[in-house]
Amino acid sequence: MGGMPSVLPDGEPMPEDGALPVSAVAGAANRPLGFYLHVPYCATRCGYCDFNTYTATELRGSGGVLASRDNYADMVVEEVRLARKVLGDDPRPVETVFVGGGTPTLLAAADLGRMLGAIRDEFGLAEGAEVTTEANPESVDPRYLERLRAAGFNRVSFGMQSARQHVLRVLDRTHTPGRPEACVAEARAAGFDHVNLDLIYGTPGERDEDWRASLEAALGAGPDHVSAYALIVEEGTQLARRIRRGEVPMTDDDVHADRYLIAEEMLSAAGFRWYEVSNWATSVAGRCRHNELYWRGADWWGAGPGAHSHVGGVRWWNVKHPGAYAQALSEGRSPGAGREVLTDEERRVERILLELRLAEGCPLDLLAPAGAAAASRAVADGLLEQEPYGAGRAVLTLRGRLLADAVVRDLVD
Repeated sequence: MGGMPSVLPDGEPMPEDGALPVSAVAGAANRPLGFYLHVPYCATRCGYCDFNTYTATELRGSGGVLASRDNYADMVVEEVRLARKVLGDDPRPVETVFVGGGTPTLLAAADLGRMLGAIRDEFGLAEGAEVTTEANPESVDPRYLERLRAAGFNRVSFGMQSARQHVLRVLDRTHTPGRPEACVAEARAAGFDHVNLDLIYGTPGERDEDWRASLEAALGAGPDHVSAYALIVEEGTQLARRIRRGEVPMTDDDVHADRYLIAEEMLSAAGFRWYEVSNWATSVAGRCRHNELYWRGADWWGAGPGAHSHVGGVRWWNVKHPGAYAQALSEGRSPGAGREVLTDEERRVERILLELRLAEGCPLDLLAPAGAAAASRAVADGLLEQEPYGAGRAVLTLRGRLLADAVVRDLVD
């Protein structure tokens, strides 16, 4: 959930001081608050990646403001201070922090600690706050992980993708076989209670046995959380160009469905339970609470180039380029590029889109009459669970999870 899309939406202009409408902060004390910190730097660009990331060590803004890895933490700290001004006397301590990218662990552990420290200083961290960073397996070692843990991080998410080298080659991933699994052991030794492994299925050339081997390797490493995503081939990426040239085959939806069923079978047998369509955990404590903020429409502030935020029905996004981001902050301006104030109807639809993906489902009373009729049909078709439906909730069956996008469309329409 960490990467920021490379294309920003349209919207109304953002005020230079970043001020929010009064309606956005009304009742804020009753909603959880999280922070997402985007680190846009990568050592290399993966062939499937469409995120807002940059491989150059240094980038300049239009006014000559330096936007490099060396001073990146300073910029994020400035935006956290801006957040404090915008949210004013908001009394909420921060419940979750998620550092994503890019590759956050290309920065020094001390820099990540300084970014977290700014949130602690300006807002305070709630007792038991979840503090996560994504990490490339090749960019950390035991000492780095120990420094992260000492800085206050208590959850780490490693990008594993696959255990098979020929699959990793298609994805342009660079890590050594077995390195992600070793990282889990190193993170545990450093004191991390919660460790996630990210997997991708449906890569061109991947076979069922490759996917099973990846799941076996991930489970053998002993994480308490696994994310498994179907590969989406985004236009404009190197992988899309290779598929168009016929160099690698496109994977079809039936193969994706088969791989998902394999994941559900193997993860369930190992004691994992799904709590969102693409996410499994061994316990409630092992779930990613930060992502749950997104799925439940809570408040979060996204700091960094291209980062998205949401507070009280107002959604905004930052300028995409690190140079433009650095320039805005150096001039005392909000780096926001645009925003939208969601209507009640848009918020209702968004709740259905997001909450239906959760194991708890969404309340039936969110549905319009046409959506309610579609829900009744979905129960009859085996796409929604019968018992929760009788209790007033729409909960996807396993078959419904395979067709989640179609079910959501029906319920929204």
